[in-house]
Amino acid sequence: MAKKTVGVLALQGDFEAHQKALERAGVEAVQVRTSEELQRVDGLVIPGGESTTMMKLLNDTGLTEPVRSFAERKPIFGTCAGAILLAKDVYNPVQESLGLLDITVERNAYGRQLDGRIARIAMNQRDIEAVFIRAPIIRRAGPGTTVLATYNGDPVLVQQGRHMVATFHPELSDDLAVHEAFLRKLEV
Repeated sequence: MAKKTVGVLALQGDFEAHQKALERAGVEAVQVRTSEELQRVDGLVIPGGESTTMMKLLNDTGLTEPVRSFAERKPIFGTCAGAILLAKDVYNPVQESLGLLDITVERNAYGRQLDGRIARIAMNQRDIEAVFIRAPIIRRAGPGTTVLATYNGDPVLVQQGRHMVATFHPELSDDLAVHEAFLRKLEV
């Protein structure tokens, strides 16, 4: 199989940390800012950042519909703000999203940035580190979703079809388990 290339949406947020994590996981990772760059990748990561700003930038750059079209054929992984953007329903406050996963997300549900935390969560019968910073909480995971990990009883890592979201920041951990789980979706 040819080496895969994963794009990291580079409009806002910590896209460089994802790029480095993906490279450590063995794929070529490139920054994506245009629809032309999007068409050259096998998967896309939407990083954490500020979800309202990211949605505005997607709209302003004309990337909203190309990303939705991309999602019909290829996998997307959203972390923190990226999870908000992939959710079907968003509140606290309500905001526009791409609506790609049947989940309902409450923004900033863990509190302010000062309330960030590092926790151990179970994924595939082993503990991994999860870094939560102004993280959303997934309040509802629809019937077509699979919850891969929880924290305090709430889903924090969810997949639906080829797409995946994490409410935490796996790119800030040395453990590549979450990125590797996403990369397996490139092979489907």
